[in-house]
Amino acid sequence: MEVFQSEPGSTQNAEAEEEEIDTAMLWSIQEAVHRQTVQIGVSACGATAVVDVLQALAITVTPDRVNRCVRTCLRRNEAPLHEYLHSRSKAGATHQQLIDGADQASRGRIMGRFFSLYPRRRVNLVPWLARWILRGAVPVATMNMQRAVPEGEEIPDAWHHQLIFGVGPGAVFMTNPLDVVSEEQVHERLCSESVLLIRREDVLNRVPRDVPLSQISDLHQDSQWKTLNVEGQVRQMISEEEQNDEAQPKTTHLIIPAAYSSGITLFVLRDTDVCQELLNRPELALL
Repeated sequence: MEVFQSEPGSTQNAEAEEEEIDTAMLWSIQEAVHRQTVQIGVSACGATAVVDVLQALAITVTPDRVNRCVRTCLRRNEAPLHEYLHSRSKAGATHQQLIDGADQASRGRIMGRFFSLYPRRRVNLVPWLARWILRGAVPVATMNMQRAVPEGEEIPDAWHHQLIFGVGPGAVFMTNPLDVVSEEQVHERLCSESVLLIRREDVLNRVPRDVPLSQISDLHQDSQWKTLNVEGQVRQMISEEEQNDEAQPKTTHLIIPAAYSSGITLFVLRDTDVCQELLNRPELALL
């Protein structure tokens, strides 16, 4: 667990103080029903979260302006396989795009600070979030939704940004969609390597006929594409399809690098005490 400094003159240990705080709400559930923003566009969950951040901090900006400031990236669904995969690896937005977008859309009135939760950190998630919410910060989670998938449900197709409008004992309250998720499940999604699973059919439907598969690796200078052997994974899928052996299990997903980092971004009003406190906080310690 991260240890916070005690308030001047306080005899209470800050760590014990943090453990006692397990409930904090920006909005009630009823308020969230009316105030939350429904996703404003394709792949625009990040921009949608920033709209709600601005709203929670009493700054009015149109969703269109926010989306332009966040610079949401789109999937290139009609492109050849290597270009499609490249677009999938960065579709939507990163936490840095959210920070930059909020700063630009608010004309410098909002500051964001990202805390990585991968690799796993020494933090008790709900009390840590509660403490920052009570100080006026607005959290946004950047999660790999392909982790902690409930048994029997299909693996989701993407990562996701969601505003956290409150926490309770063992629970996290989020918008877009309005949901209450267990602390354990949220923490699992917040602690993920930067990879994305692409469904088998989305790969095979785009296998090129006259373009060498080596372009998948050649197009990306990032060594992670080679480390994950994306080209080899595609060839394996093609080979499985050609063999057409029903008795052999088939690879269900292609693993590619993702531009996103899992963790929490805290947004605050600039030129405030909590802003300075946020800037001075060290990164969360590794386990």
